[in-house]
Amino acid sequence: MTASNPLFFGSITAMVTPMDNHGEVDFDALEKLVEYHVAAGTHGIVSVGTTGESATLSIEENVKTILKTVEFAAGRIPVIAGAGANATSEAITMTKLLNDSGVAGCLSVVPYYNKPTQEGMYQHFKAIAECTDLPQILYNVPGRTGSDMLPETVGRLAEVKNIVAIKEATGDVSRVAKIKRLAGEEFIVLSGDDATGLESMKAGGEGVISVTNNVAAADMAKMCNLALAGKFEEAEAINQRLMALHKNLFIESNPIPVKWACYKLGLIPEPVLRLPLTTLSAGAQPKVLDALKTAGLL
Repeated sequence: MTASNPLFFGSITAMVTPMDNHGEVDFDALEKLVEYHVAAGTHGIVSVGTTGESATLSIEENVKTILKTVEFAAGRIPVIAGAGANATSEAITMTKLLNDSGVAGCLSVVPYYNKPTQEGMYQHFKAIAECTDLPQILYNVPGRTGSDMLPETVGRLAEVKNIVAIKEATGDVSRVAKIKRLAGEEFIVLSGDDATGLESMKAGGEGVISVTNNVAAADMAKMCNLALAGKFEEAEAINQRLMALHKNLFIESNPIPVKWACYKLGLIPEPVLRLPLTTLSAGAQPKVLDALKTAGLL
């Protein structure tokens, strides 16, 4: 199996945004994270997506963090910019600021809280795509947004020339075939659900935009490489070892557990998050620790 767009395939990290004790973005730690992913063979980085705390960074902070990630990557790994918003005008502003930035594309989430209709979603993403030449990845995550973008809407959006992929985070593996049928085989389907990511690839998906990748980057890259080569039995052995991580990194709201896990592995200096998110609770910490041990990371 080969992806139709070589930039968007395999194990793509939904990367955390490291912060210092004052809650400011820690760019020294960010550079080290980028180096970690380059060394591990990660296939791409999503900068300032949900896991990167896009919701509590200002537009200026979002853009600066993305630009620094591109700078640190230095062409060695593609960087996808989190550029979604629940206001179409804000998403367009973000996207325009990233034109000529060196990002490989933009990841844009279904508008949250205001619960648009399917037609509203179509018009939203069409308007964003028409403001840029950057490739656009749709992001469907009903558990966070309160709205589910149906495969039929994805099919319509696939007709817009620079809408090339979707991060599908429903965990419904049957959607891969539906989206491919409606949007075309060349349209890229990336799982946004670690627990079913390999199953999505077995069903014809091109990769996973992964939270687990933050702490198990080399394993996730190897698993996806095996899956893309059709070596699903070998990929499954890795996936099963990581399954406790896939699940327990969501024991509290993402990115609370994964930031704490990154801290325990020494990947970031502090597990700081911006309010309203708080550090992983004492009761949940042993479960994440056990998952790291089961995965062979501790």
